[in-house]
Amino acid sequence: MIDCLVLQTVSEHIIKAVLFDLDGVLVATDHLHYQAWSALAQRECIPFDDEINQHLRGVSRRHSLEIMLQGIDRSYSESEIREMLEFKNALYCSFLETLTPSAVSPDVWVLLDELNRQSILSAVVSASCNARVVLKETGLIDAFDLVVDGCDVTRSKPDPQGFLLAAERLNVSPADCLVVEDAPAGVEAAHRAGMHVVIHQYERIGVTRCIR
Repeated sequence: MIDCLVLQTVSEHIIKAVLFDLDGVLVATDHLHYQAWSALAQRECIPFDDEINQHLRGVSRRHSLEIMLQGIDRSYSESEIREMLEFKNALYCSFLETLTPSAVSPDVWVLLDELNRQSILSAVVSASCNARVVLKETGLIDAFDLVVDGCDVTRSKPDPQGFLLAAERLNVSPADCLVVEDAPAGVEAAHRAGMHVVIHQYERIGVTRCIR
């Protein structure tokens, strides 16, 4: 349970802000990304399966495409790359229209209410430039003190830039921040930022915890 893990960590450490990844932590949107990337792969005759998809979690759209194209016996121009990225994003955005507040686990609302009661700041730090769209569709947009998305940074996870930017804007030391992540790239970024980490895997293989 995400609320139990986070609140236990808050009780064990001096935590002034909790920074959440979005996809796969607050909202289960991984399947929508998978469907969009799969459609692109089928169109371009690019090998793609769940194993490859696991390497795309938590990284930027362009980096995801670069991973998919590794080992492909042809080169793509920059205009072709941009067109593929636009195709995937347009398809993914069309899928987002199906999202409703029911996509948010009740545990998330319980946790956010408790953090607010304890005067602990909360933020979303996502590699996606569509983060605010997801938050609006699910009713979460006003539940956080700050949102940092992929359009706010120049370096995506595992670079810690997003987490450090969130700490700076919240006026909180990185050492007093707790990150809730589900992807290896995000966990690495949190460690590199010098923050505590809870690993949460939404509706996949259960929940584990790792504290720095």
